[in-house]
Amino acid sequence: MQKIAVCVIAALLDLLELPQMKRLPREFYLREDTIAVAKDLLGKLLVVPDQEGKRVSGMIVELEAYLGVEDKAAHSFGGRRTARNEVTFGIGGHAYVFFIYGMYYQLNFVTGPSDHPHVVLIRAVEPVEGIEVMRERRGSMKDKNLTSGPGKLCIAFGIGRSLNGAHMTGNTIWVEEHRSFVEDQVASGKRIGIDYAGDDAEKPWRFWVRGNEFVSRTPKS
Repeated sequence: MQKIAVCVIAALLDLLELPQMKRLPREFYLREDTIAVAKDLLGKLLVVPDQEGKRVSGMIVELEAYLGVEDKAAHSFGGRRTARNEVTFGIGGHAYVFFIYGMYYQLNFVTGPSDHPHVVLIRAVEPVEGIEVMRERRGSMKDKNLTSGPGKLCIAFGIGRSLNGAHMTGNTIWVEEHRSFVEDQVASGKRIGIDYAGDDAEKPWRFWVRGNEFVSRTPKS
């Protein structure tokens, strides 16, 4: 019996030494500094299980910050509040999923306290787990095209309207610790596709991992 007990304890110790996937807590998203939240999300792991519960995940490599009522590019600019963007006025730590161009869904994370409609748009991820599921959903193409854009990654991850308002600490979508990047590994520039936003279109609130092939668009050298 003593020998069995020793073996059980040894097995438990081995398990404790295995790397544990740590989910980001709600406090991560509740910060009012959305730019800091955006930068800190680079390198984190987005996880959206498929219908069978299998992990489909990717490392976040590109994103954009949208700063609410004072940002001409934000859906909530000027205090605009509609059924579409209502989620963004809630407390941080929820998913905001909207339909665009009549074709694609886009995934955002709501940040900050209530009535502070800031969001971070996830533009691109690098596949980590479940790449075969992504290939099936996206069709025949080079792997670097599977998730290199906001619409692409939503198709690859099966993200649709049903996830709008989902808790980021629940079991349908969440983010985990994965990698960290130093300042020199991160680039910034103006956001994409918001020419209508006037001066705000020039704000350098898009961030990406330098040299990563899954980034949707990088400036020409």
